[in-house]
Amino acid sequence: MKRRGHYRRGYPVAVLIGFERNRAVLWQVFSNVVKPHAVVEYDGRREDDTASYNFHESIVDALRAVLKEGVRSVVLTAPMRTDYSKRFLDHVRKHHAWLTQSKGLSTATFSELVGSAGELHEVADLVKTKGFRQLIGETTEREADHIVDALEKRLASISDEAIVLFSLKEIEDLICGEWKSDKPRPEYLVLTDKFLADNREKSRVQRLLQISKNRNVRTRIVKAETAAGRRLMQLGGIACFTEPG
Repeated sequence: MKRRGHYRRGYPVAVLIGFERNRAVLWQVFSNVVKPHAVVEYDGRREDDTASYNFHESIVDALRAVLKEGVRSVVLTAPMRTDYSKRFLDHVRKHHAWLTQSKGLSTATFSELVGSAGELHEVADLVKTKGFRQLIGETTEREADHIVDALEKRLASISDEAIVLFSLKEIEDLICGEWKSDKPRPEYLVLTDKFLADNREKSRVQRLLQISKNRNVRTRIVKAETAAGRRLMQLGGIACFTEPG
């Protein structure tokens, strides 16, 4: 039997949240497939402020596991003539402003779309639509711009405590090697889809991505044809920067 690899699902692109009257369903959107992540039930009446608060907090908690891996693009869907996604965004802006107001690497990019994404067949239909593809493209491009902006700032202020690496070998040594308390730790690994597709040692790059995930290094793959991707290609297609001192 042929071993199934991560290449089948592709790389992470975004999080899709489908709001319904009594629950929210979270999906992980990969470049090739969409996979279920979590279901959050609404416990109480819609008019109950406490129940609404707890529901929205549970969604944020479910999001954290995905966001900490590096994916910061979130698409919210809700049926027509409902305010479910708007109420969630209002909650995030009020109680988790760091997700929407910061210009740093903690920022998430939220977009809204009318539709249903509570069941797999609904998601399958939704992701095929032109509107969803366009929204995903716009959302992930804004997210990639945030990352490359952070990269540019690191390049402008490189020191012994904060470094930027562009060599695959150096990046491997940093991420896969021993992390010492007195040395910079990797914070973000970013590469283009072209670098991943064209690399002659794909298994080596995939191994690096897996180890990065296991060691909680945030990773992001951006499209090479975007402004952020073009800038990254100028730098070789891959970069890793460390936590600031």
